[in-house]
Amino acid sequence: MSIDKAQVAQRFARAHASYKTHAVVQQQICQQLITKMQQCFVQHSNHTQPCTALSHVLEIGCGSGNLTDLLLSKFDIQQLTLNDLYTEVLQPYLHLLHTTTHIHGLIGDIEQLAFPESLDLICSSSALQWVEDFGALLRKANQALKPQGYLCFSTFGPQNLTEIKQLTGQGLHYLSMDALQQQLKQQGFEVLHCSEQLESLSFEHPKQILQHLKATGVTGTAQGQRWNKTTLTEFYRGYEQFSQQHSSQKKSYTLTYHPIYCLARRMP
Repeated sequence: MSIDKAQVAQRFARAHASYKTHAVVQQQICQQLITKMQQCFVQHSNHTQPCTALSHVLEIGCGSGNLTDLLLSKFDIQQLTLNDLYTEVLQPYLHLLHTTTHIHGLIGDIEQLAFPESLDLICSSSALQWVEDFGALLRKANQALKPQGYLCFSTFGPQNLTEIKQLTGQGLHYLSMDALQQQLKQQGFEVLHCSEQLESLSFEHPKQILQHLKATGVTGTAQGQRWNKTTLTEFYRGYEQFSQQHSSQKKSYTLTYHPIYCLARRMP
C-alpha cells in the first residue's frame, strides 16, 4: 500500500496532544527499547569512553517525545537531532537551557532527507513501519554512522492491529523479524539483538478502539475507510469475533500490537 505521508503527518499532528495519554503500548515499547540499549551498550562497550556518552544522535520519528525524554535522561548526549514530519514535536525541546545537549530539528520525510554525518547512534521507536523503502533507509543510516555506530529501533510486525486489518482491509505492510534481520545484514549491519512480542489492549466496546486509534494518529493508514452509521454497525458486529468474556466479568474487546526490537551496529 502506498503511504500518503502528508496525510500521515496531518493525522499525527492532530493527535499530538492526545498521544501521550492514549499511546500506552508505545510508551512501554520506548521503555523496553531504552533498557535493551543500555544493556547492549554495556555489553559491547569498547571501554575507551563511558557507554552512556554519545557525541551525536539522530532520532527518527520522535513524535510526542517519549523516547526523546528517555534518551536525554539516560545518556550523556552532546548533540541530538530530532526528526519528524511536523514541527510541533520540537516545541518542548527548544528552550532546554539546563541541558548540555544541543538539540536540532530535521523536519520532513526521513526517506527524502539527508542524514547528519558521523553519528554514534540512530534510534527510533514505533515509527519505521511508515518507511516505504526500508533497504534504502538502512543504506543511508549505514553511511551516516561512524564505524561501529549503533542503529537501535522498535517497529511493528505482521500481527500488528490484526483485528482492524481483518475487518476493514486497511493497514500497513509490516516486515517480519526475520526479514528485518536479513535486510540489516544485507546493508552492512551486525545484528546484536532482535526480539518480538504480542501486546493486547482491552476495551469495553469497539467504539473505544476507534477512538484509541484516532487519539494515537494510527488512522493515517485508513485511506479508503469512510465511517457512517452502516459501516460502524458492521464494524461493531464484526468485532464480536475478537471479544472475550470470563465468568461474571464484562465482555471486552482486544486490540493487538506486535512490537519488534532490533539493535544493530555498523560493521567496522
